[in-house]
This record gives sequence, C-alpha cells and structure tokens, in this order.
Amino acid sequence: MRRVLPLWSGTLAAKAAAFITVMCCALAALLGVLVHVQVTNQTVGQARDQALQRLTQATQRYEAGDTLGRGAGVDPPELPVELRELAVAGDRGTMVADQEGRPTMWAAGPVDGGRALAVAVDHSQQARTIEGLDRAIVWSSGLAIGATLLVGAFAVTRVTRRLHTTARVARRISAGDLDARVNDPRTGPRTTASPQDEVAAVAAALDSMAASLQGKLLAEQRFTADVAHELRTPLTGLHAAAELLPPGRPTELVRDRVAALRTLTEDLLEISRLDTGRERVELDTEQLGPLAERAVRAAGSGTEIRIVRDVAVETDRRRLERVLGNLVANAHKHGREPVVLTVDGPVVTVRDHGDGFPEYLVAHGPQRFRTEGGTRGHGLGLTIARGQAEVLGARLEFANAPEGGAVATLRLTAE
Repeated sequence: MRRVLPLWSGTLAAKAAAFITVMCCALAALLGVLVHVQVTNQTVGQARDQALQRLTQATQRYEAGDTLGRGAGVDPPELPVELRELAVAGDRGTMVADQEGRPTMWAAGPVDGGRALAVAVDHSQQARTIEGLDRAIVWSSGLAIGATLLVGAFAVTRVTRRLHTTARVARRISAGDLDARVNDPRTGPRTTASPQDEVAAVAAALDSMAASLQGKLLAEQRFTADVAHELRTPLTGLHAAAELLPPGRPTELVRDRVAALRTLTEDLLEISRLDTGRERVELDTEQLGPLAERAVRAAGSGTEIRIVRDVAVETDRRRLERVLGNLVANAHKHGREPVVLTVDGPVVTVRDHGDGFPEYLVAHGPQRFRTEGGTRGHGLGLTIARGQAEVLGARLEFANAPEGGAVATLRLTAE
C-alpha cells in the first residue's frame, strides 16, 4: 500500500524548505569537516614538531650523559605499546594518548640496549582548542541553517502567496466570475527596478486570457440578446398572420412552427438575461409540495408526484416553478414514462425511465444547442433550469439511475 503523506508535504513551500534545509546541512557539514580537519592537522602538527624537538634534545642529553629533562625518560611505563614497539624497532614516532586523564603527545625514539627514549608533552590546551572549535562549528552551522531557512522560507512564501492568489483567481474565473483579475504589481512594463518574474508572467497571461474570454462572451451575449429581441417583432406579426389563415393541415403546420420559433426566441432572451448575472429574486416563503404540484400541472399531465416530506422554503416562486417545469418537460420529451417528481424535504428529484442523460451532460452539465442521438430540441430547457437554480442559490445535479433512467436533483435551502 502506498503511504499517504500529509497535504502540507506536497506544497511548494514545504518542498523548498526541505531542499534549503538539506542543502544548508550538507554545506555546513562539508565546511565544518574541512575546517576541523585543517585546524586539527595544523594543531597536531605543531604539537608533533614540539614533541620531536624535545625528543631530539633529550636524545642529545642522554648521549652526553646529562640528566634528562622533565617529561623525558627511558622506557616509561605510561608509554603506549605501539609507540614503544616502533621505537625499539629503530624508528622515531609520535602518538596522542591519555596520561592520568589528560591528553598527552608522546614522542619516542631508539636508544642503546633495545630501549626506547620517550618524551611526554601536555596536549590539553590543543585538545581544548579543537573541542572549542568543534562547538563553534556546530553552533555557527545551526545559526546559519536557521537564518538561511527563515530567509528562504520568507522568499518562497512570497512567491507561493502570489501563486495561491493566481490559482484563486483562476478558480473564480472557472466558476463564472469573469471580472476577477490577479492584478499583480509586477505585471506592468518590465523595468530595471522591478523586473517581471515568472509568476508575474503567469498572472499577466491569466488576466489577458480572462479579459479576452470576457470580451468574447459579452459579444456572444449581446449578439444572442439582439437577435432574440429583433425576432420578437416579426414573429408577433407572423403569429397574427397565421391566426388569419383558413383552417387546415397547412395552417396547423405554420402555427406549430411559429409557436416553436416564439418559444425559442423567449428562451434565448431568458438565457441572455441569465448570462448577464443581474437577475434579482423576489423571495417569499412557500410550501414546497404544493408549489411542485402547481409546476407539474402547468407542464402537463402524466407526472406522478410523491411528497415524502414537505417543508417550507424561502424562494422565488416563479423561478422555482420554471425550473421544475423545465425538468418535467425534458423528462417527458427525451425520456419515457413513468415520470416521477419526488419532494423529500428541501430536495426535489425528477426521474424518468428512458435511456438516461448523455455522458457529456452528466460530466459537464447541459450545453445550449447540443442534443444527443438526433433528438429534437435545442438544449435550452436544462440550461435555463440550471441558470434559474443558480439565481435561487440552489444546486441542480444530473445523474443516471443504476437501473436506468435520468435523474435530476434540485437541492434547496429549507427555512
């Protein structure tokens, strides 16, 4: 099983902090080791030279028959075994070892009789110097790592904060707020004092895309509204003229097409109003069960109504009836009976027993002027239903029942 990491571990700030920490620790360790080795070699080297110099003096005194100085002797019992064996073998050497609990630098060389002449030099001061240096390296490395981590975290946080702002604006644009902009202060003309960085370039590209998208959508909305508005006058005259035609099959066909054109025009006008986002609701308290029954009666017969639990909702009655009426009409038009409308608290479902919603509709919602499988319609009924539901502050969802049939679920807010 894959190990589930906490959410913060995937953030850019956490990754940058971990990278900075690792690099600082590695650099501090490398520099600390180099300084420690360099100073230790120099200190021990000086102590070794001093011990060998004293050993030379002690050897001269021994050969001259003079008294050996302090710290010098022949075969002293404290002399390390390894150094004694080296001296007896005829070589000179040095070694650091403890003597009575104190670090001591030993130097030994051969003398007659297969014995070893040794000199002991106190190495405590040099050892304390190395220990103090090691402590200073550890403390300074810790302070340097902490300071670097704080500065790096501050710098990375500034970048991630701008990235989060850009992502938040992108989500607002995706949700339909086309007026949202990042407005990063560094997205202006590139200057020497404030150069444009990569985050500013992304923010500028997002703002440019949002402005272009907003312009195209506004132009589309204006075009739709203008066309629908201009069609109303000739359609009204055409409808009046159709009413004057003599009875017969051709007249019925003309009147049916004129009625369809008028319905399409009114739907386009309603969609254009919804697209502007300036629709205002007239809230009132309504019992959901009776309101659903009125909407079903207005949409036509043949719909079964089930009231599981009735509640009072604060809503715009006209808009809610429009939503429910469109859902019921779509179920009858594109599905198969029985069509069932169920009220269960603030949740209303409309289900048919047809082939179900198309895959694109379940995944992305209704799309105007798109239908599946050559069915009649313009895809505007469900688009209007979703738009009116958003105006009401409700959520309209589309799904397919496991045993077959389309299910539209409207979730309202009860009082």
